[in-house]
Amino acid sequence: QVQLVESGGGLVQAGGSLRLSCAASGSISSINAMGWNRQSPGKQRELFATISSGGSTNYADSVKGRFIISRDNAKNTVYLQMNSLKPEDTAVYYCYAGWGHNNYYFWGQGTQVTVSS
Repeated sequence: QVQLVESGGGLVQAGGSLRLSCAASGSISSINAMGWNRQSPGKQRELFATISSGGSTNYADSVKGRFIISRDNAKNTVYLQMNSLKPEDTAVYYCYAGWGHNNYYFWGQGTQVTVSS
């Protein structure tokens, strides 16, 4: 079992920045890749950023060049630096962790990000 707790969400103006954190606890020794997804009303849930245990990253086109994912394995924490925020970035943001040999996925409870125009 892995528990993931997101923090850092809030209200920000368009063009601003926000930094999210996701701390993992529990059976953390078997965590593999970690990442972020988001969901807003009327939209499908979007997985937009991933980072491997070795630090390799991958981004969706919707956030590439604006968001940066990173992780601190010693602290069991993944981060999301969000820059040049747009109103369409408004969503609940969730982090995930792939666990074990077959990558069972654990998800956090989410944190709300609201971007005003």
